[in-house]
Amino acid sequence: MTPLNTFRLSLEYDGTRFAGWQVQPKERTVQGEVERALGILLRHDVRVLAAGRTDAGVHALGQVCTFRTDVEIAEGRLLRGLNGILPKDVAVWAAEPVASDFHPRFRAQGKHYRYRILARPARAAVDRARCWHVHEPLDPERLQRALDPLVGTHDFHSFRAADCPNKDPVKTVRRASVTTDRSPFVEIDIVASGFLKQMVRIVIGTAIEVAIGRREPEDVASILAACDRQQAGRTAPARGLFLIRVIYGEGD
Repeated sequence: MTPLNTFRLSLEYDGTRFAGWQVQPKERTVQGEVERALGILLRHDVRVLAAGRTDAGVHALGQVCTFRTDVEIAEGRLLRGLNGILPKDVAVWAAEPVASDFHPRFRAQGKHYRYRILARPARAAVDRARCWHVHEPLDPERLQRALDPLVGTHDFHSFRAADCPNKDPVKTVRRASVTTDRSPFVEIDIVASGFLKQMVRIVIGTAIEVAIGRREPEDVASILAACDRQQAGRTAPARGLFLIRVIYGEGD
């Protein structure tokens, strides 16, 4: 019996025209495109496992997935072959063999997400599908104060979608920071041990309400303690969210 080779792929994609990562009937998905390209290149059906699902419209710069094959193929040929087949809005930027027991989700120690906001009165043109346009005056200091209470280990039930399948709402946020030196864009980076469904987008929607003066920074701690989704703000649009990287260890 031919042994199976396990490969890890690192990829980026523009989520604008996708119904998310996960394969869905009659929908265009990132997983579907990657499996289709692998099937063409390797000449057999392939199933990929990802570090996590991204919703429709969410982008990624550092998604990770794995697959198995009995075909002997060099990493360079795998990389070139996939990028020659994949559509223009998906690109694989690294391919490497890994141990057969490597699981991209269970081995992950954390993830880094970034959310981009266009903070000016005029709407975006070039970046219209890669940011949330907030036309009201936005106070970066209040925005950071809204994020500060989220750092640490907490029950994030207030910041999860109603249909979130994750049974454990307790997550550890290691960093939640605001960057303003890319004007007119404001970027929010959140690094955590894991994330609940739509957690980042609900956090952003709530924090923006603080930044524009509709809530006070002190309200966020109370929302967190309430463990009630109804207490938090709106869910920010998917188009501003990027999965920056999946963290597996030091230097990864």
